[in-house]
Amino acid sequence: MSDQRIYVAQDTITAAGESTWVNARGNKLGFQIAQDFYTQMAIEGRVFQVKAGTISVPLVGNVPITDTAAEMSADAVLGTTIIPVACNISFNLAAGTLFESAAKSVATVSSSGAAFIPLPLYSGGAAATTTARVAATAGTVTVTAEAATTTLRHFSWSQPIAAGAWNTWYDWEPRTPPILNGPRCFYVQIAGTTTGPSYFASFDYIELPTTAVS
Repeated sequence: MSDQRIYVAQDTITAAGESTWVNARGNKLGFQIAQDFYTQMAIEGRVFQVKAGTISVPLVGNVPITDTAAEMSADAVLGTTIIPVACNISFNLAAGTLFESAAKSVATVSSSGAAFIPLPLYSGGAAATTTARVAATAGTVTVTAEAATTTLRHFSWSQPIAAGAWNTWYDWEPRTPPILNGPRCFYVQIAGTTTGPSYFASFDYIELPTTAVS
């Protein structure tokens, strides 16, 4: 029987070019490492976060949800694909009734709103190709009007009673995340009836060149 060996890089992470042979990677015992997709994307600097609200300063949602008004968005231009993988909304105060939230996407990028620079989940990583917006004032990120034939709904959540200062939150981690080939806008809406809820929120997404996924 021939002597077959696998050489592993135990202490270094290499990023070789396309069609380049590299040694397999393994742990100290020689077991081959099989990285999950999401962690690998973060290690490669391909995951970014958009967030709304800072310590002790939540933002306030719209009254009520309207089809062209959003609180947060990420825009992918032609040639770029984004994959939203998580969203968290923490309602700080919900005095009005029927406070609600939703995430949707359309095939046209947002047209106005305060710019936000997406934060890399890889500390010190390269800047995103995509752009983002966060509404300092309720509903001031402007998106294309919702239509049954062009708009995808990724999640929606609502509470029909006023929660006041009671802890209320919503987490979204899709089993099958949407693959949004640019041009595309992913956006989050947060609103209430009579009084907009105050909140902290964030969403994470993977960014890839479209040629890498299709």
